[in-house]
Amino acid sequence: FHQTMPDYAYRYSLPYEAYQKYKIRRYGFHGTSHKYVADRAATLLGVPITKLKLITCHLGNGASICAVKYGKSVDTSMGFTPLAGLSMGTRSGDLDPAIVTYLMEKKKMSVDEINNYLNKESGVLGISEVSSDFRDIDDAIDHGNDKARLALDIFCYKVKKYIGEYIAVMNGADCIVFTAGIGENNGPCRSRCLNELQNLGIVVDQDLNSKRETEFIFSTPESKIKCAVIATNEELAIARDVIKIIH
Repeated sequence: FHQTMPDYAYRYSLPYEAYQKYKIRRYGFHGTSHKYVADRAATLLGVPITKLKLITCHLGNGASICAVKYGKSVDTSMGFTPLAGLSMGTRSGDLDPAIVTYLMEKKKMSVDEINNYLNKESGVLGISEVSSDFRDIDDAIDHGNDKARLALDIFCYKVKKYIGEYIAVMNGADCIVFTAGIGENNGPCRSRCLNELQNLGIVVDQDLNSKRETEFIFSTPESKIKCAVIATNEELAIARDVIKIIH
């Protein structure tokens, strides 16, 4: 799905040989999920996907956001690996690359150790020192845990930044879609991700946002950009692709 990204979106600012010889570029992940919910969003809105600008937010223990312009992925938050982008359950997300070499030097870490540190010990778990499970984070916040609060604040802040970025990339958006474990089930988290975006035409109906259904719109009627929850179904999407291939 992400192979439609333009070269200026998927290339890194590294010497050309890094791309030519080692194939280092942004590949993106969760493509099956992003495509599925984008298609479902078009059905939910009653508008052909070729006429829609969508921002799909796959928020689970692994999380990524995609800008879908007229049915095609034009940018996504994950990169060469799934480590890039948002702060996630145990992954660091975007950071200054010099941090890697700095930590390796200071902590005398091997390549495998720094890889494990960034992928398995960072993110929401690393900041909160509680858990990578957002249900545990919410419970810890309720009990006054400031580290858990900070972990959630950072997660939602990064989601919000990418939403603003992709509105700029596509020169607007028609709908923001939330999916996956957190995106589908955590209304307060969705609300935090969209907080203070009224100047971009995003207005959340908090009563609708508290619903627990598989597909629904939770923005107000006057919201210029619609907000929706759509349960992902990657298995169904894969099965459909297999049927197309064998036929």
